[in-house]
Amino acid sequence: MNRPKEISAREAAEMARAGAQIVDIREAAEIRSGMIPGATHAPLSTLRFNPPSTQPGRSVIFHCKSGGRTGMNAAALAQTATHCEVYLLKGGIEAWRAAGLPLVQPS
Repeated sequence: MNRPKEISAREAAEMARAGAQIVDIREAAEIRSGMIPGATHAPLSTLRFNPPSTQPGRSVIFHCKSGGRTGMNAAALAQTATHCEVYLLKGGIEAWRAAGLPLVQPS
């Protein structure tokens, strides 16, 4: 299996506008600081037992706080989104925030 490709926050935003699914693997306490609009929350601690629902052929972008957890778990993340192109948001939500992209409060 190939390692998922890392993409910038701007690339992730563009892909999301085109229909890619964004999956936030941060833990519940971390999402209080804001989430990417439309992102699915699937904490890394439960991901193995409760993978996010993905559509075959739809690109999936995983992110964490700074990119460390997605990078260390790239192969496992790719396995949770079978039949999808998998990407990692380089720099995580911190890069998204630094790029001035919008965040929403979790509901």
